[in-house]
Amino acid sequence: MKTTQPGDTKPVPPLSRRKFLEQGAGAALALSVVPRHVLGGPGYVPPSDKVNIAFIGVGSQGLRVMLHFLKEPDVQGVAVCDPNKASADYPQWDTHEFSKSVRALLGVDSGWDWLSPDQPIQLTHALKVTSGVSGREPCQQIVNAYYATRQPSGKYNGCAAYGDYRELLEKQKDVDAVVVCTTDNLHAAVSAAAMKRRKHVFCQKPLTRTIYEARRLAEIARETGVATQIAVGNQASEATRLLCEWIWNGAIGPVREVQNWSTRPFWPQGIERPNQPQPVPEGLDWDSWLGPAPDRAFSHAYLPFVWRGWTDFGCGALGDMGSYSFDTIFRVLKLEAPASVEASSTDRYDETYPLASIVRFHFAPRPDMPAVDFSWFDGGLRPTTPEELLENPPAKTGDAEEDSEGLLFIGDRGKILCGFSGAHPRLIPQAKMDAFKQPPKTLPRSPGNEREWLDACKGGKVKPGGNFEFSGMVTETLQLGNLALRAAQRLEWDRPNLKVLNSEAAQKMVAPERRRGWEL
Repeated sequence: MKTTQPGDTKPVPPLSRRKFLEQGAGAALALSVVPRHVLGGPGYVPPSDKVNIAFIGVGSQGLRVMLHFLKEPDVQGVAVCDPNKASADYPQWDTHEFSKSVRALLGVDSGWDWLSPDQPIQLTHALKVTSGVSGREPCQQIVNAYYATRQPSGKYNGCAAYGDYRELLEKQKDVDAVVVCTTDNLHAAVSAAAMKRRKHVFCQKPLTRTIYEARRLAEIARETGVATQIAVGNQASEATRLLCEWIWNGAIGPVREVQNWSTRPFWPQGIERPNQPQPVPEGLDWDSWLGPAPDRAFSHAYLPFVWRGWTDFGCGALGDMGSYSFDTIFRVLKLEAPASVEASSTDRYDETYPLASIVRFHFAPRPDMPAVDFSWFDGGLRPTTPEELLENPPAKTGDAEEDSEGLLFIGDRGKILCGFSGAHPRLIPQAKMDAFKQPPKTLPRSPGNEREWLDACKGGKVKPGGNFEFSGMVTETLQLGNLALRAAQRLEWDRPNLKVLNSEAAQKMVAPERRRGWEL
């Protein structure tokens, strides 16, 4: 796999290309640059206090996450990695999104228009977006341009670009931590390899594609002691802490039922494998993109972004969005693993998730909480509207059941309605909320999801809330739900032994075979 070294700041088409500089020369140039803040400006962070980060997986979401981290004063982006060199087919959620975001980072009012060609992309019959440019070379150029604005010379060439994360981890000796934004099927391989090299890891959700992978990442994180965090921001939110404090203090009595509903997916699901293979685009390493997944011919039906609906690459609506809401529910109700799960759905397909589904989890009693039944709805399916809302319709909040996504806790003495992942919690009907005396705020508050992790990377004593031991446990349950969808039967679960007790077919999917060379 060819590596773009730090000195290569060539723009991607339609801009002209430059020759690569030797790695040593590029590194020397990077080391010779004197930061602007050393000259007396405020906010200087010594290099010894910075976290050197490699961004692995820099498609559309990886680009967004990279821009967010670069703004942190104690972050130094040293490398980017993606099997795709560059292409102009990544979905933007808003017109000019990528170009606007990069201009905002750089503090400029113009330029970078080539990042947002804004050609229409029809993701599904109901959702049209516009195209943006991303990949390892555009992101390398963005990182170098950002740090150039902070140098007296206005130049910077210190960010390397790789096509294979294994080469990056082998060669890039200055990396302290990695941010993983690959496809779901590569999360485990990349995170495990990084942790084994004692690199801290921040990983996109869902943590892994399979139950076994989630268990293995939790074990490696525990063994290595590195700082780990999943990209589930609501775990650090005020709303999650309020929900814990309210329910633990008996606001609605013992909770025996939870309902959670989502409008996802807004990517293709419920489809068959394409019949006709297509040529692999220039600049894409298809074998590296496949990772541990079984070999198959290339098709644009798999990428970018639309891989989420394929069982070999993604985790469907439940894995994608459930990562947020399940995190909140697990914390609030002190859950660990369901005793059983069953699912129903629209038509099932061999290789993709269904268009809509209902998944029901049953959790046994915990020491201070009763058994609870938790129902998940996606694809526009919804539970029955609570009678409290029929009698007293609430004002719109912009983040709750009125927007077709929500979360409802049902206790013996009342109900709490929230936005999808727990935002804006309130007792219903409104009269109960008006009369509710909130308990004291006793839980520690968070500085933010990314900040928790960065502080831990630098030796902080507080373990990130979304660490892989906790998020791995949540992910096991998400993927058990997907197993129930694919097996089309009720599954009984033995979590300590990672064992489906009543289905050999489902048990084989707990730890599916991986391609040679991609073992954890």
